Amino acid sequence: MKLTGARILMECLREQKVDTIFGYPGGTILNVYDALYDCKEITHILTSHEQGAAHAADGYARSTGKVGVCFATSGPGATNLVTGIATAYMDSSPVVFITVNVGESLIGKDTFQEVDITGITLPITKCNYLVKDATKLADIIREAFAIARSGRPGRLQKLVGYAAQSRYDDDRVLRTCSDHLLHL
Repeated sequence: MKLTGARILMECLREQKVDTIFGYPGGTILNVYDALYDCKEITHILTSHEQGAAHAADGYARSTGKVGVCFATSGPGATNLVTGIATAYMDSSPVVFITVNVGESLIGKDTFQEVDITGITLPITKCNYLVKDATKLADIIREAFAIARSGRPGRLQKLVGYAAQSRYDDDRVLRTCSDHLLHL
């Protein structure tokens, strides 16, 4: 069975017992929202702005003790998360922020709504990922949640490349969990 990266993401969020996601849809993350629509056990809280979603995910993590999850699209959507990411970082709230960037061939070319969100958020996250290969997505999601839950709690920025969330890969990537952590 072939799964898109978006579907792999949803299956991994289920595996991590995520029941609530905060976010604001747009452009490059729409495939993820399409997959979320079919995932009935996860509630999506639509906010009026990405910054509100970031703060809501932070508040959710603080009040429930679970890892908060936030979705945003590329460019201005991702940059609108920065204050919420910094707040979660400074206050040690475990939150995973998931954004989807432009297509891999467009990264670094100043295309429409493309920004180096990985570079912007590096000083205010425990870990950052730029996932370009759908076969690595499941392990990276698992690692992101493990890091968010361990040590000093903190936020992670996981940037999924457009190709990684729209390409298909075998469902076996969901069944394989590395014995070691990936460092990309």
